[in-house]
Amino acid sequence: MSTDQATDQATDQATGQTADQTTERAAQQPAGSLSDGAGGLSAELLAHGELTVRGQVREASNAVLYCTVAHEGASGPCVYKPVAGERPLWDFPDGTLAQREVAAYEVSRATGWGLIPTTVLRDGPYGQGMVQEWIEAAPPGEGAELLALTDEEEPAPGWKAVGFAEVGQGRTALLVHADDARLRRLAVLDAVINNGDRKGGHLLPTADGRLFAIDHGVTFNAEDKLRTLLWGWAGEPLTSEAVEVLGHLARELAAGAPLAARLAELITAAELDALRERVAGLIRTGTHPVPGGDWPPIPWPPV
Repeated sequence: MSTDQATDQATDQATGQTADQTTERAAQQPAGSLSDGAGGLSAELLAHGELTVRGQVREASNAVLYCTVAHEGASGPCVYKPVAGERPLWDFPDGTLAQREVAAYEVSRATGWGLIPTTVLRDGPYGQGMVQEWIEAAPPGEGAELLALTDEEEPAPGWKAVGFAEVGQGRTALLVHADDARLRRLAVLDAVINNGDRKGGHLLPTADGRLFAIDHGVTFNAEDKLRTLLWGWAGEPLTSEAVEVLGHLARELAAGAPLAARLAELITAAELDALRERVAGLIRTGTHPVPGGDWPPIPWPPV
């Protein structure tokens, strides 16, 4: 079976339901959820529960299936991304995106910031894949605004400039993001995992004030691939909290440490070494990274 055929099987043949139906089902949070993860579902539930496909997210470039998972009386909504539904990328080995998503979660978990929903690697209805807790984002206007476009030349207080963007009919506007402590933590995490695709649509603020980030398949490349909308702190000193967290990560990434051993199961030895070097570099400079010249610094489309 070709990759395209597998993608089609893992999406269109799986359900035939629309993204609207998926969203409607996702809003119906099942009761009795087992709660010990970053959001609400435990790794045990996600890893061992029975997966039932309910719908699909059609806007995604790879197969993304909305599911429910149930185990020993507990249940909850989740996302299942089968490896069979991953489209090849020229700069990442085939069939590794699900593992990278899990690796990103493991690093996020080690920081203690809880920015990435609980994520596991397991078998499912369409083979091995990543299973992640579904996060219900706050409706527009009910959560903190994180990104905006402005006609001003400089960001307003409480905002950080990303850069100027074409908005149609020859007009440009300044793209800004909130000067938000949660986003600043995420900017550090993205620099650590070398996130090549931090878009606005990957940011999920919740009604209770938390922030989660999703879609971490293009991470951990051994080459510098950092592409993000969170450049507002570029070149600025890291917070004391971030420096402390990076020091903890450095110890957890030492040879023989549990986190290093777990990541060795998910990414290559060269990628693990590059991860250690990025953490060491951030500690050494004490500043947020600045865009490099060899790679487009902002993902496209940005949302």
